[in-house]
Amino acid sequence: MSNLITDLSTTILEEFAAQIRGEIVHPQDSNYEDARKVYNAMISKHPGLIVMCVDVADVINSVNFGRENDLLVAIRGGGHNAGGLGICNDGLVIDLSGLKFVRVDTSDNTVRVGGGNLWGEVDHATHPFGLAVPAGIISTTGVGGLTLGGGVGHLSRKYGLTIDNLLEADMVLADGSFVTVNANQHADLYWAIRGGGGNFGVVTSFKFQAHPVKTVYAGPTLWPIEKTEEIMAWYHDFINNAPDELNGFVATMIIPGPPFPPHLHNKQFCGIVWCYVGDLDKAEEIFKPILAMNQLFEHVGAMPYPSVQSMFDGLLPPGLQFYWKADFFSELGQEARAQHLKFGSSIPTPLSQMHMYPISGAAGRVGKNETPWAYRDAKYAGVIVGVDPDPANADKITNWCKDYWEALHPYSAGGVYLNFIMDEGQERIKASYKENYERLTNIKQKYDPDNFFRINQNILPAG
Repeated sequence: MSNLITDLSTTILEEFAAQIRGEIVHPQDSNYEDARKVYNAMISKHPGLIVMCVDVADVINSVNFGRENDLLVAIRGGGHNAGGLGICNDGLVIDLSGLKFVRVDTSDNTVRVGGGNLWGEVDHATHPFGLAVPAGIISTTGVGGLTLGGGVGHLSRKYGLTIDNLLEADMVLADGSFVTVNANQHADLYWAIRGGGGNFGVVTSFKFQAHPVKTVYAGPTLWPIEKTEEIMAWYHDFINNAPDELNGFVATMIIPGPPFPPHLHNKQFCGIVWCYVGDLDKAEEIFKPILAMNQLFEHVGAMPYPSVQSMFDGLLPPGLQFYWKADFFSELGQEARAQHLKFGSSIPTPLSQMHMYPISGAAGRVGKNETPWAYRDAKYAGVIVGVDPDPANADKITNWCKDYWEALHPYSAGGVYLNFIMDEGQERIKASYKENYERLTNIKQKYDPDNFFRINQNILPAG
């Protein structure tokens, strides 16, 4: 059982405050309510203390303070985490949002990024150089959480997952020590953080390999929800035989409003959001079979990469109610497609949706043991998200999500992309790492034997 902040003396708290350059937020402070909020408004927790770190020293001092006083500690990066794992009740929150910097090195096309950055900030810095790092589909996502869990997005088929492009990280470990991890230094820890989540330490900076991406050919195509089975069957064959330069994720969704035209609003659709990063002279030819599928609406064309990456930011701002369920899938068979039609036809609120992200191409050619991310042979990372601004609809979106997931789960590959779920327990985590789990528990035992970092999709120390 951890101590509470309220158990600590004023002297201890004052001594700690003297070590911190950033702001320390207490429950009685006027900005506490804002400071404790996370992206998902369904998560509401009340930490005893929030440290707004501005440098690595703040992180080291906060980790030492938490460990020495046996506090429950949560690490918060920049962004979205589905299950609200950047916050805790009564304990200490180490907030990294003040650790922001992006430095592009054009000599080797690498990018150094702070532990508190958002992906839109990275895109802003890399785009003028004609570069991008593979990462997600929403630019308000935090770099830290997405990277440590895997990182599926528009560039996955061409350049792999985000973890496949992570070259190095600076970390504060549970004992307060500071290390740099890469293929040559702490190689076991470097392996573990590429998919093992926040279990092994606080990452204060990342070094990524960036790739030549400037203008892409991208955008959505929509079909009436009644065509879901037909479109998904075609999509499965098409995307798994498409060149790596073409990515597209399939969705069941409602069009809630702008930027889409009014005649589409509040109707259900089967949609695919495309992103082609190849030669633009070949784009129209690549898209010919797509546009031959008689879509009801399409808005594909040349655009800067940051534009496709931020296309959905406005629809999904912080502060909505979110409930998430997910699975990996290897097929989109007839029975599964029928369930997508059924539940896609009964989406409960305009922002609720289902996505299937392809893991084919470059992402699927990495060995299943090269990183902890064990499902390289699955074809899709699927996610069902119930979303609504009104807390009164929390049960409605949660029930739809659970029912949709239960109907699909028998056709899944077994595990789940752990960035996409709430708290589903230890067996689900083990199933998602498969044979990599034991290796992760041994590394956890070496670097965090007391499970200090446990507000996460937790990997238990071996023994």
